[in-house]
Amino acid sequence: MSLPKPELHLLIAAPRGFCAGVDRAIKIVELAIERFGPPVYVRHEIVHNRFVVDRLRGLGAVFVKELDEVPDGRPVVFSAHGVPKVVPQAAQARGLDYLDATCPLVSKVHRQAERLIEAGRHILFIGHAGHPEVIGTFGQVPPGTMTLIESVEDVTLIEPANTKNLSFLTQTTLSVDDTAQIVEALQTRFPAIQAPRSEDICYATSNRQAAVKKIAAKCDRVLVIGAPNSSNSLRLAEVAERNGAPARLIQRAADIDWDWLGTPQTIGLTAGASAPEVLVREVVEALGERFDVTEEIGEHEPERMIFKLPRELVA
Repeated sequence: MSLPKPELHLLIAAPRGFCAGVDRAIKIVELAIERFGPPVYVRHEIVHNRFVVDRLRGLGAVFVKELDEVPDGRPVVFSAHGVPKVVPQAAQARGLDYLDATCPLVSKVHRQAERLIEAGRHILFIGHAGHPEVIGTFGQVPPGTMTLIESVEDVTLIEPANTKNLSFLTQTTLSVDDTAQIVEALQTRFPAIQAPRSEDICYATSNRQAAVKKIAAKCDRVLVIGAPNSSNSLRLAEVAERNGAPARLIQRAADIDWDWLGTPQTIGLTAGASAPEVLVREVVEALGERFDVTEEIGEHEPERMIFKLPRELVA
């Protein structure tokens, strides 16, 4: 006779998973394949999730690193993270049909950057070096007009030429708490620095971090579904750790380290903004094979944000 499974209380954070920008980007690729037929080329990963990328590849998407890998006569989609201005310019020069799947909230930061530079200001941009969104944003303005700030320490080290014409902007997928500390340091050192008109960190990033904070203190362990190159997913694991729960980032259920997980009484589960709900259910099913699981979904206000699709795909 088999032994009874240990009981497990599973706290599932809400909101979690896909945000409006990711949902829009994926639909753009799907509709482009329907409209133009395969293959449709995508510059870089459309979003940072291997499951999503593999599914789209199965439908006929071809993911490339650079535009010169796209053959003449085939459409190309730019990823949700945004691209430097030179990329669509190069596509136009070649006569390529292209669709821009940049998240509208990232595009908003791009427009802010352009306006600030036109006004003669120097931008201190809070973000992570090498992230596609940072590369795309820096590519909106002339070289030398924006300086990357990654930490409070960076704030103490920079020496702007003119401290009276500074502004700051931020990457949309940062840690809310870390960014607040950097902003405080900037405003302390440069009292005249101009802040964005509204928060640059996107609603989905803020909401998912807040949801993890609500459950972390009650959890023995937290699992975060997301890719290792997904900024917002990495931040969720950090938030859980800072709020008292050891956390692990996993891409799928197969990545669960059962020895690390042990036999906890309560586990928290969330998913980054690029992770589909099917992967959440996959993890729940894997836990159910080893534990007698009781699920509890966190209370939250539903997210109602919807972004319009490009006109050429819905006409």
